[in-house]
Amino acid sequence: MKYDFTTIMDRSGKDAIAVDLIPYKEIQVREGLSRIPMWVADMNFQTVPTIPEAIIERTKHTAYGYFSPRDEYYDSIIRWQEKRHGVQGLTKECIGYENGVLGGVLSALNVFCSKGDKVLLHSPTYIGFTEALENNGYHIVLSPLIKDDAGCWRMDFEDMERKLSEENIHAAIFCSPHNPCGRVWERGELEQVMELFRKYDVMVAADEIWSDIILTGSRHIPTQTVSEDARMRTAAFYAPSKTFNLAGLIGSYHIIYNPYIRDRIRKESSLSHYNSMNVLSMHALIGAYRPEGYEWVDELCQVLTENVEYAYHFILEHFDGVSVTKPQGTYMLFLDCEAWCKSHGKTIDELQRMGVEAGVIWQDGRPFHGEYGIRLNVALPRTLLEEAMSRLETMVF
Repeated sequence: MKYDFTTIMDRSGKDAIAVDLIPYKEIQVREGLSRIPMWVADMNFQTVPTIPEAIIERTKHTAYGYFSPRDEYYDSIIRWQEKRHGVQGLTKECIGYENGVLGGVLSALNVFCSKGDKVLLHSPTYIGFTEALENNGYHIVLSPLIKDDAGCWRMDFEDMERKLSEENIHAAIFCSPHNPCGRVWERGELEQVMELFRKYDVMVAADEIWSDIILTGSRHIPTQTVSEDARMRTAAFYAPSKTFNLAGLIGSYHIIYNPYIRDRIRKESSLSHYNSMNVLSMHALIGAYRPEGYEWVDELCQVLTENVEYAYHFILEHFDGVSVTKPQGTYMLFLDCEAWCKSHGKTIDELQRMGVEAGVIWQDGRPFHGEYGIRLNVALPRTLLEEAMSRLETMVF
């Protein structure tokens, strides 16, 4: 490979909660064992070199005052969306800056809804949605994803329609690819769900931050491209942060074709006076969306595909009582440990403690609406992943 996905970086003391923080109170890693970060959704890979190059080049000019986004910023996004996802007809006017996808989603809901309204989401559910909606006075209505005979997560359209019709819901958050399940929705599924939203006049905030992390054999289809109605009722949110490990730099963007909701969402986003771009995050995006970035993401997805395959088969073969569906996108596995806990007389808290004590820092799946769930990040060098699986086999399962 052209780029480095094997070096184990020492991120300690380098502003990385993934390695500096254990998300479990009063649990310590056993003495003599290193921490293997497998919880928060950032990657333990070096990013594409064109990003630090772009940032360093800009910092050489030692004035960092007020600025407006460059045309190169918008052109980079338009080119990326066209080449990576086949998006046609995207213009500068449809693109707007957001500090983060979550904040953008909330701005959209504040336009689509009134506080106290119900919002439809699928479960398992990204923890950020749950916290943000509850903190802002919205009521969450969950439509559980169900597994088909092949173990693939699917939307339950009958359940969705019943809830949309009975509970007076007019806004939904649609996660594509889905976090934490890792489903990459097929065109037929997207057409069906958007037709359901059209039927019940539901406005859609589409979180597509994972759209570049697609594993071999799948393809991301932007929600807005499946019909003209979908294009006009959807506000979609993207970012280079998940793709290139730039969360600490801040910087996302929306794509909104409908001028009426676009103007209202931009107004809503502006009210706090905090939703403004950082000049270095702008140059980071430009550096990420250069030709080298396209190559880097292709190699990244190959590495992640191999890591997912390895971890998925290892879990099925060595962790009796643990079930997991192989994701089609993202780099997260969502484990269901109910059978293991019950057969061993352990609680999910005890199991999670055992993993952390073994130095595998994983994530509680209950805030994602998985009663016996654990969320596991496999975006790390293969040697670390193999070490983590070995520890879990010998010290935990």
